[in-house]
Amino acid sequence: MAFFDFDSIKDKAKDLAQTGVSKSKQIGEIAKLNLANVGEEDAIKKAYIEIGKLYYAERGMAPEAAYAALCEKITAAKVNIEENKNRIEELKNEGGIADTDVIPAEATVVEAPAPEASKDSPEVKAPVESLAEDIPPQE
Repeated sequence: MAFFDFDSIKDKAKDLAQTGVSKSKQIGEIAKLNLANVGEEDAIKKAYIEIGKLYYAERGMAPEAAYAALCEKITAAKVNIEENKNRIEELKNEGGIADTDVIPAEATVVEAPAPEASKDSPEVKAPVESLAEDIPPQE
């Protein structure tokens, strides 16, 4: 008849549980930090956009050589937008179409679905907001 040391098994189970709790805290902190990094990257992108807008407003008509091609693209796009707006007004006037009859441009933009991660993907991104909020910070 085999003799089991229940205290030894109990200690091993307790150690395993503590290890699991520790790992989950670490994973939660990693998720929070990754989420914070995404927010910081968004702040950087917004600042870059503002820098670009400011530069274009101040120097867009006489940019330095390194920025000339980009400023020309912006100017050309603005010209195209104005031409499109004028053509829209012409079409509305010709057809007796009211603004309320036209779908706003924002409503016609369709976002592409997020690419699905395959099992071979090096990184699988999952919603982590709920995980990060439920786990208290480590001390």
